[in-house]
Amino acid sequence: MIKKYYLLSPGPTPVPEKVLAKAALPIIHHRSAEFSDAFMEMTEGMQYIFQTKNDVYTLTSSGTGAMETAIVNLLSPGDKIITINGGKFGERWGQIARVYGIEVVEIIVDWGTALSLEKLEETLKANPDAKAVFTQLSETSTGSVYDVKGYAEVVSKTDAILVVDGISGLGAAKCPMDEWKINVLLTGSQKSLMIPPGLAFISFDDKAWKLVESSTLPKYYFDMKKARKSLAKRTTPYTPAVSLVYQQAEAIKLIKEQTIEGILEHHAILGKATREAVKAMGLELFSKVPGNILTSVKTPEGVDGKKLVKTMQSKYLAYISGAQDPMKGKFFRIAHLGYMGAFDVITALTALEMALLDEGYKLELGKGVAMAQKILREEWK
Repeated sequence: MIKKYYLLSPGPTPVPEKVLAKAALPIIHHRSAEFSDAFMEMTEGMQYIFQTKNDVYTLTSSGTGAMETAIVNLLSPGDKIITINGGKFGERWGQIARVYGIEVVEIIVDWGTALSLEKLEETLKANPDAKAVFTQLSETSTGSVYDVKGYAEVVSKTDAILVVDGISGLGAAKCPMDEWKINVLLTGSQKSLMIPPGLAFISFDDKAWKLVESSTLPKYYFDMKKARKSLAKRTTPYTPAVSLVYQQAEAIKLIKEQTIEGILEHHAILGKATREAVKAMGLELFSKVPGNILTSVKTPEGVDGKKLVKTMQSKYLAYISGAQDPMKGKFFRIAHLGYMGAFDVITALTALEMALLDEGYKLELGKGVAMAQKILREEWK
């Protein structure tokens, strides 16, 4: 039997063929005028995706590199910050900050839920010396989407800034940086931006730059003052990932063809189809605030959640993601992110139904798929 691999995880995500082809271009020198033209085309395209007039800086790293960049460029030893911890990536903000001697006030949020604006306001009032609030747009470990617009409104009334991890969310969930008055926004290349892992992007507004100017935490590779000087010269401080820059520029062209609004609608349709399909199978959603990036689904009683994911991957080659510690086995995650279409959702649901039957769960084969087909037929344009 010919085996075909289906990538249905929340990152890395599938890469369009046109974008893949750009990696086959000959490598050119990163200090040439030709590369600078391509780099600036990509950089201006990222401003479109961030929906900002602020500069967007390119890092040769994963998204976590952008998270560390935010910490080391905004803060000084002994500074206090507030982090919203509702999953593994909210937890990561605190982990990075503590490495650098930052005092962390951590708001623990139950996995699958979101922080209320009242609780955030209360925490800021109790900690008027907090320099920043760090949050996710989409908490990838749970599939939950947070009220970033609301958080920004609350934080804007204080001296603190709001730093948003948009690594999985940006491009699939609404998050206009300037309109919502987000002070720092960052993302990674391997999610809705539709290229391989290896690039991260970050942008600062004027309020955030004041903190950058006074920051004394150690940094070298991730120094944004160096990045700012280099961008003025149409380049980067250090050797960039040349091929990935060309791939990202091509992917941005595809996004612009669909428009930001069109891309958001696309993800909304896929998200709705997936959520309604798993409910038709008799399954429950894990997140109480689900987004259109991925759908987290509770493992049904009597089914081994870890084994279910392994069956999906090993038997059907459908690479969904399981839950992370400390929730391993309790739910699983199906992505509908980036370069995924209607039939990627159908494939994921078909494999899920078969894997559930293999693991002893009783369901009517095709019931979830039929629900997804109904929604997709009605809403696809």
